[in-house]
Amino acid sequence: MSTQQLPVIVVGAGPAGLAAATHLIERGVEPLVLEAGDKAGAAVREWSHVRLFSTWGEVVDPAAEKLLAPTGWARPDPATYPSGGDWAEQYLQPLADTLGDKVRTSATVTGVSRAGRDRIVDAGREQQPFAVHVEYADGREERILARAVIDASGTWATAGPAGGSGLPALGEKAAADRISYRVPDLKNPAIRARYEGKRTAVIGSGASAFTALAYLAELAESEDGTGTHAVWILRRGISGSTFGGGTADQLPARGALGLAAKAAVDKGHADAVTGFRTEAFERDADGRLVLVGEDGRRLEPVDEVIVLTGFRPDLSFLAEIRLNLDERLQAPVELAPLIDPNQHSCGTVYPHGHRELSHPEQGVYLVGMKSYGRAPTFLAMTGYEQVRSVAAAIAGDLDSADRVELTLPETGVCGGAGLFDTPDAQQTDGGGCCAAPEPQLVQLAAPAAVGAASEDPSAGGCCGS
Repeated sequence: MSTQQLPVIVVGAGPAGLAAATHLIERGVEPLVLEAGDKAGAAVREWSHVRLFSTWGEVVDPAAEKLLAPTGWARPDPATYPSGGDWAEQYLQPLADTLGDKVRTSATVTGVSRAGRDRIVDAGREQQPFAVHVEYADGREERILARAVIDASGTWATAGPAGGSGLPALGEKAAADRISYRVPDLKNPAIRARYEGKRTAVIGSGASAFTALAYLAELAESEDGTGTHAVWILRRGISGSTFGGGTADQLPARGALGLAAKAAVDKGHADAVTGFRTEAFERDADGRLVLVGEDGRRLEPVDEVIVLTGFRPDLSFLAEIRLNLDERLQAPVELAPLIDPNQHSCGTVYPHGHRELSHPEQGVYLVGMKSYGRAPTFLAMTGYEQVRSVAAAIAGDLDSADRVELTLPETGVCGGAGLFDTPDAQQTDGGGCCAAPEPQLVQLAAPAAVGAASEDPSAGGCCGS
């Protein structure tokens, strides 16, 4: 069998993965999507209570909409904001259903290699198809040969730890009963009871941390939330960009997130602790957690900790594939300079496609959130343009693949020192090229029923898959 007759394996049935399959079909290329979860959009469903800061008009892939049209599907009001649950149920699941047997769920990819070649062997390597090892929920194993592999598995499953060094803090694993690595769903009575009337530390400085702070502030103002208080722990100092772009953000709901977090602090529902890098978790006599910093500071005990320090890619199943990744971000080397938060934090990314996403192992692409490695602020529309270009390249249409056009909305936050507490970042009035606007008090609505509006999940991006 010719390698060209083999399917393209797509890892992950999230927004980018399903869009990749759609674009491949449009090109006459057979896809096979392998999803570890039991449903399409499994990762998105885990933050179903959180609103995207992108509208319906920005989170539906054009080719997917075209594929869905004959089924009678109609995109919801493009000006409204879906929750993760809305996105999964009203778009991702119908798209997966339309793709039919081209999507397999409960199928975990455990390894990718060249058939008969480990990563050391050069001889005849590029002539060999890819061998994709799959484990199914029922215990079955399978090896599938493929002409190309598109990894759209995201980063949701590998959250960053609380430790300031990138490793878990001492005692972090032992304190797992009081630590969560996700934005809490405070509409769930059991989860709400965990935080009401409690003192909770929130570690992180991105959109997820803003969301958690706003939710806890809303809980504190409710009838059953008396005594609820947050301690916001930042590894850097307060600067003009700490609360995002505010009213200068071209995605209004994203700007509102930061303003809501600031309102939580201003109204006394949260205290900010700056320049604190967590070294250890200790227990007091009552079993509460005491956070100890690298500088020796010890914070007042807290009942719960929410760690929202971003995500990182799981590269374990790609160990036999030759990847060319940036040493810091673990993103493709050609893409990394465009998204490195050490250099900028504007949220504007130069249009990119298959060339920036390629690797020494021809035919392998990391797309979607996974393509950003450890960098934040990924938008669904970026992933859709990535997979359109990659699908065109796999189909041999390089003219279309190279014609990448994408204009992303700016965050309203510009300048360097996007991550660390450099002198510029520590100045209270900014130091970037865009000073943050005067914050305004914003009421952030709690997660609403299907079809309502207002914002985001994972570590600064609009999609966690």
